[in-house]
Amino acid sequence: MRILVIEDEPRMSALLRKGLTEHGHNVTIALDGAEGLKLTLDHEFDVILLDVGLPDLSGYDVAQVLRERQCPASILMLTAYNKEDQIVRGLNLGADDYLTKPFSFPELLARLRAITRPATEPAPTTFAVADMAVDLVQHKVTRQGQVIDLTRTEFLLLELLAQNSPRVVSRTSLTERIWGGSNEVSPGALDVLVNSLRNKIDSPFTTKLVQTSRGTGYLLKADLRQPHVNLRENRIQ
Repeated sequence: MRILVIEDEPRMSALLRKGLTEHGHNVTIALDGAEGLKLTLDHEFDVILLDVGLPDLSGYDVAQVLRERQCPASILMLTAYNKEDQIVRGLNLGADDYLTKPFSFPELLARLRAITRPATEPAPTTFAVADMAVDLVQHKVTRQGQVIDLTRTEFLLLELLAQNSPRVVSRTSLTERIWGGSNEVSPGALDVLVNSLRNKIDSPFTTKLVQTSRGTGYLLKADLRQPHVNLRENRIQ
């Protein structure tokens, strides 16, 4: 990571530079708040280690300016203060985390990993397979602009297949997700449900989407094989 250390105490800044560099990070040092702010204008950083007790601008002032400038770097405040109101003040001004001195280097590394961890992508709520669109929020299915009405279990089956498309979903997994592993479900219930879904989303259309993986389960994928036309007999085989 590209790390800016804004720390006025030379021994502390030297120790941070040495330790972070040894762990493969690119470290820049600023000895006061004004220098640190100038560096953020000229360079991009992933993380800013920000001491609170700086000689000119305080760490609180620097954090506030950085957030007003919409600086994208994560801010980890370093301070000897451990009072709750001081910690809350730093967090309210835009710090992502707060580490009180003295601290161990492994803890510092762990905090750095935590505040730079990528945010989890939200799960998609719409899926498209060939000419079919599935909206999980509105519980709406369309093919070629036509709305297709499905029962609750038909929609749940389609949702599971769409979320995994074009991978195969096993019969066991589908049965457990749809019926909760109930012992009262007959062995052929899934086949009946699949056939019912096919009648609604496949039968009226040329391209078939619900495919069987023999002996394994089902998948949702466009069957691009074209039907064979016997020109002599004018029949589709």
